[in-house]
Amino acid sequence: MPGQQKRKRSRERAHRRAAAVRGHWEPLFSTQVHAEMKEYVGRLCAERELDPECVRIDQFCGRLTHPTSYRVSVFVPEGPA
Repeated sequence: MPGQQKRKRSRERAHRRAAAVRGHWEPLFSTQVHAEMKEYVGRLCAERELDPECVRIDQFCGRLTHPTSYRVSVFVPEGPA
């Protein structure tokens, strides 16, 4: 399948990067409106000057009974213990 090897390498790099820095994803915002989510992410990046790799957007696909929802999370590195 075209591009499969590229996706695999990309996932492996992401796993190695995540293993190098310990921390957790902290949810900040949740909505069912795509435009609200995009506006929030724009404001978040402008105000906090965040690296785009530190922001994660989860899309929970809806079915007939549950509408699609979006959750914005930011990576919080662990401090020295």
